[in-house]
Amino acid sequence: MKRRITDKVTGFNTQDGAGVKLVRVLGRDTVGTYDPILMLDSFDSTNPDDYTAGFPLHPHRGIETVSLISRGNMVHRDSLGHSDAITDGEVQWMTAGSGIKHEETLPASERMLGVQLWLNMPKKDKMAPPEYHSIKKDDIEEIAIDGGILRLISGQYKDHKGFQGKYLPLDYYHIHLEPHKALTIDTPRDKSVMVFLLLGDAQVAGEKVAEKTAVKLSEGDVLELAALDEPIQILYIASDKLEEPVVWGGPIVMNTKEELDLAFRELQQGTFLKDQVEYD
Repeated sequence: MKRRITDKVTGFNTQDGAGVKLVRVLGRDTVGTYDPILMLDSFDSTNPDDYTAGFPLHPHRGIETVSLISRGNMVHRDSLGHSDAITDGEVQWMTAGSGIKHEETLPASERMLGVQLWLNMPKKDKMAPPEYHSIKKDDIEEIAIDGGILRLISGQYKDHKGFQGKYLPLDYYHIHLEPHKALTIDTPRDKSVMVFLLLGDAQVAGEKVAEKTAVKLSEGDVLELAALDEPIQILYIASDKLEEPVVWGGPIVMNTKEELDLAFRELQQGTFLKDQVEYD
């Protein structure tokens, strides 16, 4: 059975961090529909003034952040002592778990093009130890497809396997297609599947979808994607629905108001971080 579109969200321009201009696509209003993806922010600018202010030190709990830089650069530092930089085509995967503080700087580049996802964590794992992983170019298999490539960021594509997080399965493909080329993806029927049009308009499940639009798909075994008159970049994202309560306050996502209130009390009291090293 072919998957069909059940929901479309086109992002809106906003600012976050210290004044980074971005397109917010998914957020509080889309949690139920796109479960377990909580948020999707897209970056696309050729003007460094739009993004070089970056994201100063801030906390997270209860989520994983997955940042893909298609073009440009991102530098990460966190309370576990990690310091890392990614560039064109690379990914940062941060498990906030019980609590982490991090900062992201975005050095000037010819073009800043990328996406950050917030992946919800199951209730039973929200207080797991925080972790950080860098997925470099050499770690991302580029699989040849008709008229393009499929970059396997995480999970599995046919017999190919990529990085996998500990808490939720995530099949995450960065697909490049040349004009008028098509790709059919076999999808496990029970997976929660969405795609995001990072660059260019495309045909998704038989419908034209505009750039910077997220699309949720119905259940099914097959998803059809096709480029129109321009090269495109599509992100395919599949995981398991959690169907758990979401109580969201700024950078913290828990299951109950009591858990959220506790997190903010711990921030005020200086007891938020359960695992840390000295942060300069």
